[in-house]
Amino acid sequence: MKVLESEDIDMSKYDQLWQYIKDNKTGDFELSFDEIEKASGLPIDHSFLRYKKELPDYGFEVKKISLKNKTVKFHQL
Repeated sequence: MKVLESEDIDMSKYDQLWQYIKDNKTGDFELSFDEIEKASGLPIDHSFLRYKKELPDYGFEVKKISLKNKTVKFHQL
């Protein structure tokens, strides 16, 4: 029996955030960058643009990212 090593598990750096959204949000909503950091345990950075493509697997999509207001708008699929 093989024990899975951490490198064998395909986890996204934003899995904790996606799970938080799936478990706690419905419809359309907005989170500040600070709220995203609290939920994910990570500061939002440019990699968020790449990782946001995983969110439809959790039933949501990113609608708009506002760098000016430091917010992200989400939409439930």
